[in-house]
Amino acid sequence: MPVPPSSILILGGTMEARRLAEALARMSGLRVDLRVELSLAGRTQSPRPLPVPVRIGGFGGASGLADYLRQGGFQALVDATHPYAARISANAAAAAQATGIPLYSLHRPGWARQAGDEWVEVADIPAGVAALGDKPARIFVTLGRQEVAPLLAAPWHHYLIRSVDPIDPPLPLPHLETLLDRGPFDLAAEIDLLTRARIDIILSKNSGGDGAAAKIDAARRLGLPVIMVQRPHKPAGLLASDVPGLLTLLGLGTDDHDAAMLRGV
Repeated sequence: MPVPPSSILILGGTMEARRLAEALARMSGLRVDLRVELSLAGRTQSPRPLPVPVRIGGFGGASGLADYLRQGGFQALVDATHPYAARISANAAAAAQATGIPLYSLHRPGWARQAGDEWVEVADIPAGVAALGDKPARIFVTLGRQEVAPLLAAPWHHYLIRSVDPIDPPLPLPHLETLLDRGPFDLAAEIDLLTRARIDIILSKNSGGDGAAAKIDAARRLGLPVIMVQRPHKPAGLLASDVPGLLTLLGLGTDDHDAAMLRGV
């Protein structure tokens, strides 16, 4: 097992990053003296409290992140960003290479197509908007508030956009509703929302994880098509798909006590 790092910088913004931070905070002092810091891009206006020191804002590209790693004396860099945050992942890989600091990636698997799913997979968001077609329809959009500008190319649809924070600046679309909400979402509520809003099509990223999967399950139940934006390629480093796996890669593996602890995370 590798020698565990004593100082870890987590690039976060996901539920997995939160769970990792919570696990390391509980582990610190119990098994090893750890210094953990979590970095957020600052896109969410009111992030939930975290049990480790939090840094908010960009680094100024790969070179700025490399400088921060050196100056902070970090021994490990964990990329636990959103599966679609391709730029910060590329910066993380470049900074790790420049500093010689190991890069670990905590990336949840994407959703897999199941029997009954009616998916149209597209390469990017503009392609997803084009796939909505020329006939006006009612579209449920879950792309993130900073990536909805391509909807302007198809103003004839009625859009229901769900995001954590308000869209800023507002989109000048003639048929637009916004829903401010934060997951996780449950199946019954998603079925009710899609039914009440008379949704015809869902436009979504393949974000994976449990927090937003209910809309995909609801679409399957209701027989609704999903325009699914595929994931970009991201440099991985040492890759884990869950928190216990990432801790093992870090050399902080899970014994029986840790496993019981992590079940509460």
